[in-house]
Amino acid sequence: MNQKQEENLAGSGRLPGTDEAYPAAKGAPGYPVSKGASGTDEARPAHGRHIKGSTGRNALVRKELADHLRSKRFLILLVLIGATSFASLYGAISGLADAIAADSNFIFLKLYTTGGSSIPSFMSFIALLGPIIGLALGFDAVNSERASGTLNRLVSQPIYRDSIIVGKFLAGTAVIAIVIFTMGIALGAIGMAVTGLVPETEEVLRILIFLIFTVVYIAFWLALSILFSVVCRHSATSALASISVWIFFAIFMSLVASIIANAVYPVNDQYRAMFNSLNNYTLNQNLNRISPYYLYSEAISTIMNPTVRSVNVVTMDQLVGAISGYLSLGQSLLLVWPHLTGLAALMLVAFGGSYIGFMRQEVRSN
Repeated sequence: MNQKQEENLAGSGRLPGTDEAYPAAKGAPGYPVSKGASGTDEARPAHGRHIKGSTGRNALVRKELADHLRSKRFLILLVLIGATSFASLYGAISGLADAIAADSNFIFLKLYTTGGSSIPSFMSFIALLGPIIGLALGFDAVNSERASGTLNRLVSQPIYRDSIIVGKFLAGTAVIAIVIFTMGIALGAIGMAVTGLVPETEEVLRILIFLIFTVVYIAFWLALSILFSVVCRHSATSALASISVWIFFAIFMSLVASIIANAVYPVNDQYRAMFNSLNNYTLNQNLNRISPYYLYSEAISTIMNPTVRSVNVVTMDQLVGAISGYLSLGQSLLLVWPHLTGLAALMLVAFGGSYIGFMRQEVRSN
C-alpha cells in the first residue's frame, strides 16, 4: 500500500488492512473521557486495556510459584523434608514387626505412624518440622520486595493491589501442597516396594485426609509468616518473630497450660486430686487446643489410628458396656472436623491480618 492509499484510509477513519477505526486524537470529540483517581476528567484511549483482577492474580501466582520452584530455598526444604521422611520410613520398617505383633490391622498406616528405636514417626516429624516450610516461604514475602524497591514497581502495574498479597499466599500454599503430597505419596510407594504391603481403600483415604490436614496446618504458618513480613520492615525481624511463635506453641504451650490448670484446679495432694483431677485435665486439654500444633497432632492421631474412639476425657462409667473395635472413616472424621475447622479459622485469621495490613500500608518510592 502506497502513501496516498494510506492517507485516503486515514481520512476515512479506518486502520490499514483492517475494518477498525483510528482512535480519536486526545481532546477530539470522539475521544472518551473517564474520571481519574483524583476525581478530575482523565482522558484514556478507546483501545486501552486494563488487566482484570483474576487475570492479574493468576499471573502473579504463576510468577511467585516459578520463583519458589527455581529458588535454592525450595531445594533445601525439599532435601530437608525428604531426608526426614526417608529416615522415618526406615524407622517404621525396622519397627514394623513389633507393631504388627501388637495389632495386625491397618498395617499400611503403620508406615506413617510407627517410629524406630530412636527415630520418630513421619507424623511426628511433620508436626514438628512442617511449619519450617511455611515460615521459610513467607517470612520475607513482602518486606524483601519493599527493601529492594520492586514493590513500588509492582503496585504501579494495572492490577488490583489485593492480587499481590493473595497471589503470594496462593503460590506458597501450592508449593506446600506439592512438597507434602510428593513426600507422602513417595513414602507410601517406597514402603509398598520394600515391604510388599498393599493399602486398602480406607487406608488410602485416611492418608489423603492426613495430607490435606497437613497442608492446611502448614498454610497457617505460611499466613502467619506473611503477616509478620507485612508488619516488620526487616526480613530478619519477621523471621525471628515467626520462629518464636512456632517454638512457643510447639514446646512451651503445654507447660503454660499445665501451670494454669494446676493453679485453677490444684491436684498437689490426694484430697484435691480426688475432686479436681477431671477438671484439671479438661482445662489443660482445652488450653492446649489453642495451639495449632496440638490441634494438628490430635487430629492426625485420630485419623491415622482407627483405635482412637474419643478425643475427650473418657470416664469409667462410659467404658462400661462399650464394645471394643475400630472406628470407620466417617466416625473418625466426625471426631476431628472441629480440629480442621479450627485450623482453617486460624489460617484465615492470620491471612486476614496480613491482607488488611498490606492494603492499609502506603507504598511510596524513596
